[in-house]
Amino acid sequence: MKTTEELTLNKIASITLLFWLMKIVATTLGETLGDFFAQTLGIGYLAGIGITLVFFLITLYFQLSAKKYIPAFFWLVIIGTTTLGTEISDFIDRSLHLGYAFGSLILVAFLLLTLYLWYKKYGNLEVSPIFEKEKEIFFWVAVLFSNSLGTAFGDYLNDGLGLSYLVGALITLSVIIVVVLLHSYTKINHILLFWIAFVFTRPFGATFGDFLTKPLAKGGLDLGTLNASLISIIIMIIFIIIAHKKEKIKNQSF
Repeated sequence: MKTTEELTLNKIASITLLFWLMKIVATTLGETLGDFFAQTLGIGYLAGIGITLVFFLITLYFQLSAKKYIPAFFWLVIIGTTTLGTEISDFIDRSLHLGYAFGSLILVAFLLLTLYLWYKKYGNLEVSPIFEKEKEIFFWVAVLFSNSLGTAFGDYLNDGLGLSYLVGALITLSVIIVVVLLHSYTKINHILLFWIAFVFTRPFGATFGDFLTKPLAKGGLDLGTLNASLISIIIMIIFIIIAHKKEKIKNQSF
């Protein structure tokens, strides 16, 4: 049983339907915004990593400095990890020419290593509550590798296997639905299911982002990276406002 102090000190968003909706929108934004920097502006993946890394570190500083969960800080870091993750994945796959499959394996290895070190230190991988700074750093490193992996896997479905963006999104959505059903109707470890869902919401958001931005000839809607990013930003702002209101109501109940 979690104490009132632990619940109020928790700096991680509650794992609810709103959490997953915001995660998907954040990953879509990360994909379109990352492509906007690297491709639309033409600055390249390495420069894109530099820009998105600065944004990630700034938002992470505010998140780590906060004494409680603040939705705007938390979700800005998530957006930072999805945008930086897009650049890291694309740099591995396209600039280093290691390929989507091998790039995915590299990122899987880093994610598993992070989770192993986390488990070795704390004896669990619980994401709620988290209020110790060192444990929170483990969480954000795992999130960064999860989102990078999700990007690589999404690109592998689309470019490696030649699937359309819509089909790729439907495949990853199917995995997410299966995880939800397993969580609801089985006794499979909920922490394992959380991380599987967390990883697969990234390629779902990424492939959906590609579906919005890519040309009609490639199976996309041809909205462009800027327009798709602006749409995602507006939706994300609305969700963050809702999250702040919910958090205010929850705090008043203690």
